[in-house]
Amino acid sequence: MTKFNCPNCGNQVEQSLSIVKMITCDACGTSLFLADDKALTAGQGGEMHDAPLLFGIGDKVSMGAYTVDLMGHARYSYGRGFWDEFWGVDGQGDPVWVSVDEGDIVVQVPLPSKGAPRVSGAARLGQKVTYQRGVYRIQEMESAECVAIRGSFGEPMEVGDTHTFVNAGNKAGDLLSGEFWDGGENWYLGAWFDPFEVKVVRGT
Repeated sequence: MTKFNCPNCGNQVEQSLSIVKMITCDACGTSLFLADDKALTAGQGGEMHDAPLLFGIGDKVSMGAYTVDLMGHARYSYGRGFWDEFWGVDGQGDPVWVSVDEGDIVVQVPLPSKGAPRVSGAARLGQKVTYQRGVYRIQEMESAECVAIRGSFGEPMEVGDTHTFVNAGNKAGDLLSGEFWDGGENWYLGAWFDPFEVKVVRGT
């Protein structure tokens, strides 16, 4: 475990895993990038308004073949409402995202950039996406802004970041998700779960 001092208030923050690249200070809410054994200020963590949630940071959630220790919580607003994204690690220490949107739970595993899905031109509803000889169609598409972050993450994030998110499915019901921003994109393979399928062990 590596310890840093928040450059804003001096509070001690701890990096529990080497893959954690960002953390928020519990004392002042400042977002910190962790690089070269230093904690660098990355802005404020935004305001996380209270909302009923099935799980939170510190909890262990299990659904299907997935078991994830939740370490970070980000909230995205798309104008008509918001959804929550939780970052964590599985039993092997690999990163996993768990999304909660209007009661639906989605578990997403990051895909490597090499061999990642491909979209011809700008993403749009109904568009075909190919991945490993499979064909998916974009069924959902939304632009959203990050409005609050708490805890630890394996990638840099900032309040105010705006991304375009897409969900694509195939005939077998498999889920392929992408996020796009100026200069980059990430892809994830995942699965939908009903909240009643989720087992939660509360953190201590």
